[in-house]
Formats: sequence, C-alpha cells, structure tokens
Amino acid sequence: MRAVAESGVERIAAAFAAARQEGRAALMPYLMGGFPDLETSAAVIDAYADTGADLIELGIPYSDPLADGPIIHAAATAALRAGARFPTVLALCERVASRVPVLPMVYANVVLTLGPDRFAAALENAGAAGAIIPDLPPGEDDAVAAALVERGLAPIGFVSPTTSPVRIAEVAAGATGFTYVVSLTGVTGERSELPSELGDLVRSVRDRSRAPAAVGFGVGTPDQAAEVGRIADGVIIGTRLVRAVTDANGSDEAVDAVTSFLADTRVALAADRDGAGAV
Repeated sequence: MRAVAESGVERIAAAFAAARQEGRAALMPYLMGGFPDLETSAAVIDAYADTGADLIELGIPYSDPLADGPIIHAAATAALRAGARFPTVLALCERVASRVPVLPMVYANVVLTLGPDRFAAALENAGAAGAIIPDLPPGEDDAVAAALVERGLAPIGFVSPTTSPVRIAEVAAGATGFTYVVSLTGVTGERSELPSELGDLVRSVRDRSRAPAAVGFGVGTPDQAAEVGRIADGVIIGTRLVRAVTDANGSDEAVDAVTSFLADTRVALAADRDGAGAV
C-alpha cells in the first residue's frame, strides 16, 4: 500500500487549488493501464507525474467500454490481451499516488463483481484519490458512493449535454472531488472543434457546486486545452495521449511523445492564465 497522509478528497482539492493559485486550469491526462504492456504504461504514468500532471485518470481495461471511442477501445483490448487486470493496473496507481492524485476509471461490471466494499478497499489500498465509473446503474450508485466516501475517496459524477437540469443540480450539489463534464454527446475521441454550448454547460455545473468542474471528451490539442481552461477548473485529455502511445515505436518513444505533448499543454494553459476559470 502506498502511504498518503491526506484523504483522496483532500488531495483532489489540493491539486485543483494549486493550479488555481497559478492562475490556470488543472491538467488531468488519461492513460490506459497496461497498454501496450505494463512496463510501458508504468513508464508513461511516471512521465505524467514528472511532466506536471495535476491529477491522473487511470483507465482499467474492459472488454466492452461503452463510453470510449475506437482508439481507447483498441487500447483496452490490447491491454487485456497483454494480461492487464484490475489488480495489476492498480499497481500503477500505487506507483505514483504519493505524488499525484490518481482516479481509476472503471466500468461498472468490475465494481459490481467485487462489490462496493471490496472495490473501495482495493482503491484505498492502492492510494487512489477517487473513482470514475461512467456506467454505474441507478440503484447501485448510492452503495458504491457510500463505500468510497467512507474511505475518504471521491466518487466522481458525470454531466453531459443531454443531462437534465434537475440531474445537473443533483450531481453538482453532491460533488466531492469534482464534476466530470462531458463536452459532447457520443464516445471519447479527438474533435476538430469543441461545442459552442460548452461554456453554458460548465456554467450550469459551477453555479450549483462548490467543487471544481473538469471537462473531458474531445480535447486533443494544447490550444483546445487552453480553450477549455478558460471556462473550467480542469482539463482531461485522453484519446490524444493514447494515440501517441499507440503510434510510438517502443517505451522510450511513447514517453517522449506524451512528455512533449503535456509540456506544450502546460505552456498553453499557463499562457491563458488571465482567463483561467472565467466562464
């Protein structure tokens, strides 16, 4: 177990506060655990921590990732074929948890197979700060959230363009770590431009919550990250980084690619510091 002095909720809050103190949005890169193999993903998550990720979203590979587009779906399939499983991927969390808050992104089948208590205990033992579960069915979410909160971990709620105003208010009001704002309808993947109504969606969340709002889905360039950083508290980047690992020829090249992209993105977020957090 990786020893951490603060609760997961406290570590998430501190990460967003530190970014806010610098006048920028928090940067949260995603990686698929175990892709293309455990050794490479260990090097990549180290690179994320070394390059200044404020938080990390760690994907747990699953055979039917309904929220993910083709690039992340293919990465999950490859990771499973390479032997990645929930316990082995959690070792990646433990690897950097004392340096950066890590939030495993896991599909509900894994959670329900283990049961809420065993799932939350596994995350706590790995030093995770919370959990992102995009497909947890109604009726199960309360028990899972309670098990996480009991251990000081943050259950992350989702809001999307199709979420009703009533549900937005519920998710935002109950947020502990942050609210995950899905920028568009459909699955993960890079887009040429972000939706024009994204600012209104983020505003509707932030007006109803004291917790930060972080935007994911569709952010694929440093300029887009800066655009999101002007209206949100955090920027989540997934497909672009998984594609960089996919296209790399070996672990060293993968590390170089993600390091370069994240460094450029940090520069872009810092350059827009005067507008950070303004909706």
